[in-house]
Amino acid sequence: MRLLFFLLTPLLCLALERPGVEFKIFQFPANQIPRIDGKADDWAMVPEAYVIGSGELKDTVNNLPSPPDPKDLDVQVKVGWVKGMNRLYFLYEASDNYWDFSRADLHNDIFEVVVDGDLSGGPFIKQMHPNKELSLSEAHFRYHGVHAQNYHIFTPALGKDWTMVWGCQPWIKNLPYANAAYNYNFKPGQAGKLVLEFWITPFDYAPYDGPAGAVESKLEENKRIGMSWAILDYDDVKAEKYRGFWNLSHKTSMYGNASDLVAFRLMPLEPAQRPGLEANWSFRVMDLNRHIVAFQDESVGEVTTWRWDFGDGEQSTEPHPVHQYRKGGEYIVVLEVSGPKGDSRRSKVWDVVMP
Repeated sequence: MRLLFFLLTPLLCLALERPGVEFKIFQFPANQIPRIDGKADDWAMVPEAYVIGSGELKDTVNNLPSPPDPKDLDVQVKVGWVKGMNRLYFLYEASDNYWDFSRADLHNDIFEVVVDGDLSGGPFIKQMHPNKELSLSEAHFRYHGVHAQNYHIFTPALGKDWTMVWGCQPWIKNLPYANAAYNYNFKPGQAGKLVLEFWITPFDYAPYDGPAGAVESKLEENKRIGMSWAILDYDDVKAEKYRGFWNLSHKTSMYGNASDLVAFRLMPLEPAQRPGLEANWSFRVMDLNRHIVAFQDESVGEVTTWRWDFGDGEQSTEPHPVHQYRKGGEYIVVLEVSGPKGDSRRSKVWDVVMP
């Protein structure tokens, strides 16, 4: 099925809407990952430059004056990530003059998020499948939401799952791939402020038959991804259509075509979150039989000198040395770095093992 998916998928399309616009995704330090509790205090460290507010939104369905009147709807969104984890964290804060969420169906105020983790682009919902000879049923199971994902997040969810995944893989909305929490004190039809906190896992390949064959999008510093969202604002429980479709990409079809998303960049740590100097490193075995290992300095901060101890009596002062062990064994490798802000050491015990 995976091979068929790639054969049916359009050629890579890196075009995005709003050329020249690029939003930032804040990097949380590994020791300050947000708690999913519906509270905004974990996000206080995020600079104002990362806040994406109502002023970026445009109604592309009913041609309402844009941006929305803050007396009617006022939102701000922050997006974050943690290095080494393929998760996108969101803080959604919204004030609405009429919260519509009493019904059990799709009629609900919605925060609709679409993400394309590898910028593969192109349509990804069954109704937009380029092969019109394929039935909607076939397109659903082979194609729908597979290379980009759409989350209809209910704001708030009352007696229903927190989101409807518009795709063939509802498993992506559950742990260990997603989680969400709300904080609000209004009832349906009332005004008030809602805080929604959640995280999702973007996928380059998310098949119908479950996570066993799925491929998570790898999130790395300075990587660009495609993403957009829309706020579907209902103001009448009896109306069958939302009043506003407030859209970040300014193109309605962002809901089903990943080429109509907006550029987002996964940012490095902000200076306030960076340690003055912190040693770290990784390694890759180049030739196991010949005991050849490549070491990579990944220290944070300004480094002027390096001192590697490979655990076999040999050392190096190169930033990224390649070392050949003369015999097998379990080694304790130590990197010591120095710079204007001091010294730091990182030891790894028995990570490097040679046969």
